[in-house]
Amino acid sequence: MEKYTKTAMALHWLVALLIVAAFALGVTMVDIPGLTPTKLKYFSWHKWLGVTVLGLATVRLLWRLTHAGPVLPMSMPAWQVKISALLHGLLYVLMFAIPLSGYFYSLAAGVPVTYLGVLPLPVLIEPNPEWKVVLKAVHYWLNMGLLAAVAVHVAAALKHQFIDRDGVLKRMLP
Repeated sequence: MEKYTKTAMALHWLVALLIVAAFALGVTMVDIPGLTPTKLKYFSWHKWLGVTVLGLATVRLLWRLTHAGPVLPMSMPAWQVKISALLHGLLYVLMFAIPLSGYFYSLAAGVPVTYLGVLPLPVLIEPNPEWKVVLKAVHYWLNMGLLAAVAVHVAAALKHQFIDRDGVLKRMLP
C-alpha cells in the first residue's frame, strides 16, 4: 500500500491539530463577556494560531504541488474520486481563507496583528466599521463551512476504514 510521505503526514496532522486548537480557542474566547485580560490573551493566541496555520498551509500546498499523493484504490467509484478531490480542494481554500479573513477582520477593527507578540504584520487596510461587520461574518461562516467539511472528511475516512476496508485512511497514518 502506497502512503503519503512523512512530511505530508506531519504537515497534515500538525495543521489539523492547530486548526482544532484555533477553533476551540475561538469558540471559547467569544463566549467570555466583556474585555478581560484573559479574553485579550486568548485573542492573541487565536491570531498566532491562525498565522501559523496560514504559514504551514502554504508549506503544505507547496509540498502537495511538488509531491504526488498515493493513488486511490481502483475499487473507488469515479464519483467518490471526484468528490474527494473537490473536498480536498475546499479544505485547502479554507485553510487560506479563514486566517486571511480573520487577519483582515482584525485590521478592519483597528487591531493590528503582531505574531507571537514580536513580529508586527503589515497593516494592509485601514480600520473600517462596515468592513469589520462583513469580515466578522465571513470569518464565522468560513469556520462553519470548515467544520462541516472536516466532518465530511473524517466521516469519509472512517467509512473507508471500517466499511470499505480499502486502506485509504492508513495512507495518512504514520
